[in-house]
Amino acid sequence: MLIRRRPLLAAPLLLATPALAPSARAQAPFPNKSLRLIVGFTPAGTTDIAARIMAQALGNRLGQQVVVENRPGAGSNIANEVVAKADPDGYTLLMATISSAAINYSLYGARMPIKPEDLAAVGLLLRVPNVIFVNNDLPVHSLRELVAYAKANPGKLNHGSSGSGTSLHMTGELLKSVAGIEMTHVPFRGSGPMIQEIIAGRVEVGVDNLPSVIGHIKDGRVRALAMTTATRSPALPDCPTTAEQGLPDVEATAWFGCQAPARTPRPIIERLGAEIDAVVKDPVTWRKLEELGGMKPDVGPDHGTTPAGFEAFIRAEIIKWGEVVRRSGATVD
Repeated sequence: MLIRRRPLLAAPLLLATPALAPSARAQAPFPNKSLRLIVGFTPAGTTDIAARIMAQALGNRLGQQVVVENRPGAGSNIANEVVAKADPDGYTLLMATISSAAINYSLYGARMPIKPEDLAAVGLLLRVPNVIFVNNDLPVHSLRELVAYAKANPGKLNHGSSGSGTSLHMTGELLKSVAGIEMTHVPFRGSGPMIQEIIAGRVEVGVDNLPSVIGHIKDGRVRALAMTTATRSPALPDCPTTAEQGLPDVEATAWFGCQAPARTPRPIIERLGAEIDAVVKDPVTWRKLEELGGMKPDVGPDHGTTPAGFEAFIRAEIIKWGEVVRRSGATVD
């Protein structure tokens, strides 16, 4: 009888365990395990480097490891889709960029695998200036002179970028549209080959993120004409902005932030947003980001570092770059 009764006595305990487990898990504070930060580009680029700096600092603040996972391809659309379809629990985040969070929606159109509302804004981490530069043999020394030269020699100039559909390609298209000039876009597979062609004189004009080209500018191998930011960069203080040279509408900054699946609970979004804001304000972490040519994310009414501020900023960027894509007729293969 004792042998037969033991399973019966144990049964209530076995039944009770699964019923209690979900409740216990629900009460566990966030976060109670490691987080994933999905990066839509290959390692060692600006996006990846910035993501790893943020992951380390954010992990220290949360008390949990933040693991960077590179999922490159389709202009970051693969990473976008991975995060949009992930469990909305705050444990899967996306390293958002100007391309992935804004430009791609108009550039890819119906081929875009997600919609803007499939991702929730968490916080803006930093901005990186773009710089317009030229081959040293081109007889121009300012943006005004470049515009005048292009108008006097329609169709003669080429402008390079690190690839079709990138923010650098779109910045060149924005310059052409606002200034009313003609240049032929020449896409490359990355900044390195593009810069080398400009140094060699086979392409006359380039647009690049400042960290990629600043060494060549300081070495005198190419000539910087303008920063496409509202203010000058401390990393290259002698280079005037586009606004200073009469083209305030040619403003384009590469930016990096964080997004999460759309249905992530609001308290978790707010917690993560507050921690990213603290990361930006931490002097040790910011020094690392500043070495990339990073500029403070002072955009929007609340500087974009809150979830609401970043959301408003993304919406404005989608509209802005959608118009640039429409006017330029830019496409991707």
